[in-house]
Amino acid sequence: MSYKSGRHFLQIPGPTNVPDRVLRALNAPTIDHRGPEFADLGKTVFDGLRRVFKAKGAVVIYPASGTGAWEAALVNTLSPGDAVLMYETGHFATLWQKMAVRLGLRPEFLPGDWRTGADPQAIETRLRADGEGRIKAVCVVHNETSTGVTSRIAEVRKAIDAAGHPALLMVDTISSLASIDYRHDEWGVDVTVGGSQKGLMLPPGLSFNAISERALAASRSAKLPRSYWGWDEMLASAPSGYFPYTPATNLLYGLREALHMLLEEEGLETVFARHQRHAEATRRAVRAWGLEVLASNPAEYSGSLTAVILPAGHDADRLRRIILENFDMSLGTGLGKLAGKVFRIGHLGDFNDLSLVGTLAGCEMGLTIAGVPARCEGVQAAMAYLAASKPAQQRVAA
Repeated sequence: MSYKSGRHFLQIPGPTNVPDRVLRALNAPTIDHRGPEFADLGKTVFDGLRRVFKAKGAVVIYPASGTGAWEAALVNTLSPGDAVLMYETGHFATLWQKMAVRLGLRPEFLPGDWRTGADPQAIETRLRADGEGRIKAVCVVHNETSTGVTSRIAEVRKAIDAAGHPALLMVDTISSLASIDYRHDEWGVDVTVGGSQKGLMLPPGLSFNAISERALAASRSAKLPRSYWGWDEMLASAPSGYFPYTPATNLLYGLREALHMLLEEEGLETVFARHQRHAEATRRAVRAWGLEVLASNPAEYSGSLTAVILPAGHDADRLRRIILENFDMSLGTGLGKLAGKVFRIGHLGDFNDLSLVGTLAGCEMGLTIAGVPARCEGVQAAMAYLAASKPAQQRVAA
């Protein structure tokens, strides 16, 4: 195998690039998870996560992928045969729906076109028709990683309230947490699901539930079986900083460092603005190429990633392979019914202007090599926008 100089560009929408500082934090001796030093670590990361979720209540950390936190949200609050209203925003919403079926729930899947987010009006209409209150939860993916579409969770909450329905609201933020503005308490979310490997700039391996008082109350009567995923023992241990089992200590070191970078150094609002700015630059590049962004509603454009539709007759996976082989850059594949039709550009996590320009340059050169009819104007369009939109406080005078 020949040596490839430079650094691999990992531009899938997660896992994302892990900052060197976080890698160094991971590379520390493991400590006693029953000792006083660990208690300080645990309290720090629990407090930091509450700030990221914008939640004052309970947060649980699992050594698991986001799929584990999906399951925890369902099994801690629901009983066998419960009806659940879910919305088809894309591949990951579909996977969550399939999990609900396997767990013995009765999910009703409101159909979507994979180009728009969850429709608050459709949710309200369905809940108004449920006069007997059989639907126990509404489950929505905030940022659909397969499509680059962000659902309007505040409006979903208003729709549930307008219907006067008691259903719990559960939201997947796996590809939006710490990248796109999210407000667990303000938006009246009952269980928020998150993961470590995207906006939090960590390797895969940690997932989270942020939990409302209503969800805690539901957990006391829920009948779905749970042991490892149970909230009760974990919540009993959390105030002291400990876990009821052996935790992923070194990942928690990394989480502490990442939270400090996000909350104390850059600041969440600046993080969100940075992601939105890079997303807009990416969309301008896509349009300058003469291609189409998959997300069709500007109010639902994702700050985390952009899915790009290739013209008919061109294979997006072939394009991705050409870009990987020629420029050592990984892009996201099309998932589910989008397989071969789209490629996804991740622009979240530890990312800056030059990283984006390099990413878009790799895409533009790959489009040329692959013979995709595209104008070589995207990188220039993105650079012009980035130069004009640089925040004033970040400009340095000559």
